[in-house]
Amino acid sequence: MNTEETSRLAVFEGKQIRKAFHEGEWWFAVIDIVEVLTGSSIPKRYWSDLKRKLVAEGFTEAYEKIVRLKMAAPDGKQRLTDCANTETLFRIIQSIPSPKVEPLKRWLAKAGKERLDEIENPELAMGRMQDLYEKKGYPKEWIDKRLRGIAVRQDLTDEWKERGAATRQEFAILTNEIMQGTFDLKVDEYKQVKSLARENLRDHMTDIELILTMLAEATTTKLHRDRDSQGMKPLTKDAKDGGAVAGRTRKDIEQQTGKPVISTENFKQMTGAKLKKLKGG
Repeated sequence: MNTEETSRLAVFEGKQIRKAFHEGEWWFAVIDIVEVLTGSSIPKRYWSDLKRKLVAEGFTEAYEKIVRLKMAAPDGKQRLTDCANTETLFRIIQSIPSPKVEPLKRWLAKAGKERLDEIENPELAMGRMQDLYEKKGYPKEWIDKRLRGIAVRQDLTDEWKERGAATRQEFAILTNEIMQGTFDLKVDEYKQVKSLARENLRDHMTDIELILTMLAEATTTKLHRDRDSQGMKPLTKDAKDGGAVAGRTRKDIEQQTGKPVISTENFKQMTGAKLKKLKGG
């Protein structure tokens, strides 16, 4: 999911820290955290130097978990900003010498409590996401499938982490194999079909597109477990095979209906009654 409409300003010791609810948890603007800890008049430069230091010291795990989200800049415009979740920030701020580190840790723990609550009770996260989709105007039937798809995807990525896929790039490679097998399109190509830029592709899928995606990912998860696959090469083969299962189903549907499964429409183009097309393609 993309950055939600719940982007907010938080305050630590009188300083504003931008945060946004993204993919089920709070993400904070790293540059704002850096400014609070260092008091630097040029926090962008400090953060740039710190990123290089993290990489040089082999601290790549935290660096790779940084995402760029759109947040309000001082001029009021929405600009892409390096952001990190609570866990990653804890690791980053350890590299910043400042007497405010411990107070900031306590503040972040409190600010990120929603995420901790959701880890203990995943239904809270699902409920929050359902509310967000409802506010955006999605049909209930579509929301049910989208939330189920999120659970299937989480199950799959948990397997990847346990079986040797460690980076976002490796996740992207495996995802592209699944999508290619299912729809004959990689993720970026699929986004072009739907005229999307940075938006989450799945938030713009029809019911049948979501169902086929779930089938492909659930099948891939089962193959991982049945074959006890370890490492990128076996995982990639499973992803291809799982996508192929859903791809054959897609082609069968298209043969029976005489219509393509892939829809060119996206949620941004739909209003009112037209939104119902999400349910059929």
